[in-house]
Amino acid sequence: MASSCYITFPSTYFAIRAESVLKGQSYSFKMVPVPRSISSSCGTALRCKCEDITTLKDCLLQSDLELEGFYRLEEKGLKKPVVIELYLDDQETC
Repeated sequence: MASSCYITFPSTYFAIRAESVLKGQSYSFKMVPVPRSISSSCGTALRCKCEDITTLKDCLLQSDLELEGFYRLEEKGLKKPVVIELYLDDQETC
């Protein structure tokens, strides 16, 4: 079962700023449309490795970005993906 983690933003403005902040970092991420299984509204999300999500969250918060939510999406072949909302309280440095 493949899984990816997602960070969502309250607006496209914050998604674009997040991409700008992280471009110089060594993390693997991609800006993607918010998966329909996470939200039915339009928007842009940051997809990343699940082991990097806490560090990415902290880097973005240190840059005064507003973040909306954190999710793990588990793909199960042709079945509907499983969405798990993550609650990230740990504080790490960029």
